Amino acid sequence: MKKPELLAPAGNLEKLRIAVHYGADAVYLGGKSFGLRNLADNFTLDEMARAADFAHARGVKVYVTVNAFPDNSEIDSLYRYLEELDALPLDGLIVADPGVFSMVTEVSPSKPVHLSTQANTTNWKSARFWQERGVKRINLARETTLEGIRETRERVEAELEVFVHGAMCISYSGRCLLSSVMSDRPANKGECAHPCRWSYSLVEETRPGEYFPVMEDANGTFIFNSKDLCLIQFLPELVGSGVDSLKIEGRMKGIHYVASVVRVYREAIDRFFDDPQNYRFRPEWLEELCKISHRGYTTGFFLGPPRNLDHEYHSRYLRSHQLAGVVEEEDSDGTFVVAVRNRLAPGDDIEVVAPGMKGSNFTLESFQNLDGSPASVAHPNQLIRMELPPGTRPLDILRRKVR
Repeated sequence: MKKPELLAPAGNLEKLRIAVHYGADAVYLGGKSFGLRNLADNFTLDEMARAADFAHARGVKVYVTVNAFPDNSEIDSLYRYLEELDALPLDGLIVADPGVFSMVTEVSPSKPVHLSTQANTTNWKSARFWQERGVKRINLARETTLEGIRETRERVEAELEVFVHGAMCISYSGRCLLSSVMSDRPANKGECAHPCRWSYSLVEETRPGEYFPVMEDANGTFIFNSKDLCLIQFLPELVGSGVDSLKIEGRMKGIHYVASVVRVYREAIDRFFDDPQNYRFRPEWLEELCKISHRGYTTGFFLGPPRNLDHEYHSRYLRSHQLAGVVEEEDSDGTFVVAVRNRLAPGDDIEVVAPGMKGSNFTLESFQNLDGSPASVAHPNQLIRMELPPGTRPLDILRRKVR
């Protein structure tokens, strides 16, 4: 069996560092244009170069998304952008549009091309079509079942990539037009306003203002919502299907999400390959994934067509923990500089979340400002100095239960 790559999202340079720190084998990121997450922070060309240097120094690959669907007016600027990307030490470009694919092979014939899930590859014939044209890796559509993945693997030599965790678009492989119609923000150009997450109620046309009771709770009915994908319990099946890369969604998610999801899947993959015969799913992995903000979990299409229970009709995200801070550096006296992300005060119960499912719990007794003066409270975006449990390292995150 081949050990699959763990591919993590990197919405900015900090998220990339976190993904690498917690065990990603590769990261995917986008530039300031021509990606499908233009509302994420994304990367300038200089930041991409720095990201590649940081990742490559730690044996991690970097892929850049160019998976938007450009119109004629954007072709010239896309050519210029691809020429700029060609000068960077990237490990692959992710595309969805056939025209963009042809432009990439023209400008960067030596760079590997990966096919985005936006290309809707749901069968082995489509996968073979792209393979014959030089695509190195194909991200199969999320509508593909486990059996479909297996059959495609048997008939296709190109690398196969599948999503294993994260939010799912309600539309067929992400081809949604709701945002374009309702907010003039085209999803297929990276500007989705996520109208599927909005609250809707039913109104009969002759009774304006009268809302019919189709609600699941007092906040309304969220008829377009999908639960989040989570395949952590099916790692042996994923590995057995022959996929080359397990992809985590979430370039717009925070570092608590990135750290938590990457470290769980890293731990599960490593334990499986340490001893496949005696591998057992660990309930604490799912418990860890339930601590991050999510909308309940589903297996999507992996085991077959979703049932009605796989849709999410509640407006509230589920979340039991919040990010408290990020460890920036360790000083010579053994104390640590922490970047505060949510209000901290003495008496708070804090958990250090470290790679490898390691961690420590402690009660915060005191901390200081950077100049050494005592502090009674710390606010977001503030740097403080504190003592932390042995084994804590820079880039570890601190979190606590939601109050």
